[in-house]
Amino acid sequence: MCIFTPQNKKGLTNRKMEFTAKQIAQLLNGAIEGNGDVTVSTLAKIEEGKPGALSFLANPKYISYAYTSKASVLLVNKTFVAEKPISCTIIRVDDSYSAFAKLLTMFQKGLIKKRKVSKTAKVSKTAKIGKNVYVGEFVFIGENVVIGDNSTIYHNVTIHDNCKLGTNTLVYSGCVFLDDCVIGNDCVFLAGAVIGTDGFGFAPLKEGGYAKIPQTGNVVIEDNVEIGSNATVDRATMGSTLIKRGAKIDNLCELAHNCEIGEDTVIVGQSGIAGSTKVGRNVMIGGHVAIAGHIKVGDNVRIAGKAGVMKSVEDGEIIMGSPAYNARKYKESYVYFKNLDKLEARIKQLEEELKALKGDK
Repeated sequence: MCIFTPQNKKGLTNRKMEFTAKQIAQLLNGAIEGNGDVTVSTLAKIEEGKPGALSFLANPKYISYAYTSKASVLLVNKTFVAEKPISCTIIRVDDSYSAFAKLLTMFQKGLIKKRKVSKTAKVSKTAKIGKNVYVGEFVFIGENVVIGDNSTIYHNVTIHDNCKLGTNTLVYSGCVFLDDCVIGNDCVFLAGAVIGTDGFGFAPLKEGGYAKIPQTGNVVIEDNVEIGSNATVDRATMGSTLIKRGAKIDNLCELAHNCEIGEDTVIVGQSGIAGSTKVGRNVMIGGHVAIAGHIKVGDNVRIAGKAGVMKSVEDGEIIMGSPAYNARKYKESYVYFKNLDKLEARIKQLEEELKALKGDK
């Protein structure tokens, strides 16, 4: 069931959409409370809800807005219990946050209706472009490149020789894929991401200076991975740098050569992982984290922002600090080292008192 408006004369979908609460509930397997025929044409935050808008309630901090919101439709969890009357039509779902995300995804896909290869794009004769693919202005596609069906390549993207991009891949402007990279299905690359650049490999010379070590491997990215703007994934020295299914890499991250990132791992902005480090599945890495090379981070690990990880981490650990260690112990220690100036003053006072006592003797 398509809930988006038709294309305009230029072949682009209008941003305005219109659908009923019944249609939304059917799509999300939700239960309606209120007028199922009410129509919405936009999405909005709950605190900014207005007639004709659909909003959602997930965070308990925003419960008060549920009673004052002017939105026409409100998504809530099935467990939500209203303490006051709510004027919106309510749709109860298992998880309102993920349900709203699903609607946003459909809305975004509904906007991407251009399906052609631009006249200004440079596409090699040996490249294989799938069905229903959009290739934007001034895109370069090299020899033996394969682009899967239903993919979208926006303007000024460069795809070097022998790269393979899967189906339903979305590549925003300014991205670069260097030779031999392999990309799975349903991946997203935000503007300016660079995949497959040389790893930082140099050998020191006896006479001084450095000799560059050729980086002969590639990058392999599995299905349903997102890479943020201006993030960089280095190609392997030999073999492959590997990002597994479902991983999400934020803006301005650096993944060095021969790294391995596990399934469903999330890495927040400005984090860097040095060469040959293996990160497990379902790991959460906060912003501005630095992880040393040639170590292993286990499954289900949580790393707080700005941590410096210098050694391997066991499964399920929660760590913080630099050098990073057990978060609970770090917090206990923090009570002391945040008061070091007071402790120093106290020690000096005790020393003076001790001297005075010795003088009395």
